Amino acid sequence: MAGHIEERGNSFRLVYMKDKKKHCKTVKAASPKAAEKELAKFIAEIEGNNFIEPSKITFETFIKRWLTEYAERDLAPKTVHRYKQILDTRVIPALGHLKLEQIRPVHLIEFYNNLTEDGIRKDGKKGGLSGKTIMQHHRIISSILNDAVQWQVIGSNPASRVKPPKVQRKEAKYYDELQTALLLETVEKDSIKKKTLKHKTLVHFALFGGMRRGEIMGAEWGDMDFEEKTIRVERSSQYIPGHKELITKDPKNETSKRLISLPASLVTLLKQYKAEQNEHRLKLGDKWQESDRLFTTWDGRPGHPDWPSRWFCKFVKEKNLPPLNFHGLRHTSITLLISQGCDIAAASKRAGHANVSTTGNIYSHALKSADRDAADKLENLFSEKLKKQA
Repeated sequence: MAGHIEERGNSFRLVYMKDKKKHCKTVKAASPKAAEKELAKFIAEIEGNNFIEPSKITFETFIKRWLTEYAERDLAPKTVHRYKQILDTRVIPALGHLKLEQIRPVHLIEFYNNLTEDGIRKDGKKGGLSGKTIMQHHRIISSILNDAVQWQVIGSNPASRVKPPKVQRKEAKYYDELQTALLLETVEKDSIKKKTLKHKTLVHFALFGGMRRGEIMGAEWGDMDFEEKTIRVERSSQYIPGHKELITKDPKNETSKRLISLPASLVTLLKQYKAEQNEHRLKLGDKWQESDRLFTTWDGRPGHPDWPSRWFCKFVKEKNLPPLNFHGLRHTSITLLISQGCDIAAASKRAGHANVSTTGNIYSHALKSADRDAADKLENLFSEKLKKQA
C-alpha cells in the first residue's frame, strides 16, 4: 500500500503501511503540496528504519537525536560541549527515562527544585546550584523541547509553562581609574625586569581594545592596520577538553566581527612587540612553527586561549593587586569608556555586543555614574546664574 494523506482541518495525517503495520503521523503543512513533501520524508524515515513512534520516544532518545541532527551541526563546538556536560550530568539521569509526550511542567519544577538542594553539586561544595546555573539547565531543556514542537514530535513545550528560576545579576567586576593606573605601572616594571613585552602587550591590548579573551588569542598580525591604527576582529580561539587541537571559530555573534580603533600608544607598543617576536623567530630558525597570531607559544604555535587567564590570575596574586580575573580587564575597558562620557551605542559597538540593551544591562553601574556626572555638569553650567537670581 502506498502512503496517503488525510486532511484534518489545519493539519494532515500521514499514513504509510509497511510489513502489514500501519504507521501514522500528524503534521501541520501550509498546503496539500507541502504535506506531500512531508509524506515523502515520512516514508524515507520508515524505510530507513529511522522512524520512532512519537508515543515511544523518550526524552533521552530525543536529546541524542537533537544533538546529532541540530546541535553538533549548527552550534559552536564549545557550546555543544557545555550542553553535553549539563545534559549528561543531570538532565538525562533525572528526566531521560520519561516519554517525551508525557513530560509535564510539574516534572521540570521538581527537577529545578532538586537542583537547589544540598549535595547536588559535583565539586563537593555545600549547597545547591546557583540560580544562574539552574537557569542554564532550563534554557537548554526549553530549547530542546521547543525544537521537538517545531519537528512536530510533540504538540507543545511544557517548559514554556514553567517560571524560570530567578537569577540575581552580579555586577561586573572591574578596576577603577586608580587601580588601572597601578596595574599599568606594575606590568611596566615587570616587563623591564623580565626583558619581554609579551605580558605588557597583553594587558594593554585587553584594556585599550576591550576584546574578549578568545578574540585576543585569535587575533593575527594580518588583522592589524598600523597606519589607520585599527584591528579587525575576525575570529575567536577556543579550547575544548578532550580535543587535541585548538578550535578557531567566528566571534560570538554577528556584531562581534568589528573594526576597533586603537590608541597611538598601543599601536607603538604592538610594533615593538612584533619586532621582539620576529627577533625570537629568527633565533629559533626551523623550530619556529609559522603562525600569524599575536600571542603564540615559545615556538610560534597559536597560544592556548586559557593562557591569559592563568597568567593574569597568578600575576595579580604575586603583585598583591586587587583581585580581578582576566575578563575583568574587558569590563574595566568598557566601564571606563562609559564613565568618561562615551556614547552607549558606540561602547556597545566597540564591545561587539549583539544589542545596546546588553551593554546597558551589564554596565548599568557605569551608566548611573555617567548620569550623575552629567547632572552635576548641567548644574555647574547654570549655577552662577541661579545664584544671581537668588
